[in-house]
Amino acid sequence: MSFKDLKQKKWFKVVTNMYVLVLSAFVIWMLFFDTNSLMIHLELRKEIKKLEKTQDFLKKEIAKDKKIIEKLSSEGELEKFAREEYYLKKKNEEIYLIEYEDSLKLKEKE
Repeated sequence: MSFKDLKQKKWFKVVTNMYVLVLSAFVIWMLFFDTNSLMIHLELRKEIKKLEKTQDFLKKEIAKDKKIIEKLSSEGELEKFAREEYYLKKKNEEIYLIEYEDSLKLKEKE
């Protein structure tokens, strides 16, 4: 097939049309090389979804913390929490920690 025969084909005439070539170059530029390309938009969309998931998780954590703060607003509950979590004590008071064997993390000796 010679170049003359190729020029006579209808698809070759359409592809070599100046408007088609310019449009093709523009589309390729916008999809891959531009600063606002499709690839960047896809990456940003993934990041937005990840941040929305993080935001939902943090909102749930804030709700849990608010419940704990409301619970600890009474003095009796605050004292109970301090004793259980931080092992705080009153003056002239002794604390005994009782640990059971199954609750201890023992290294197995070989």
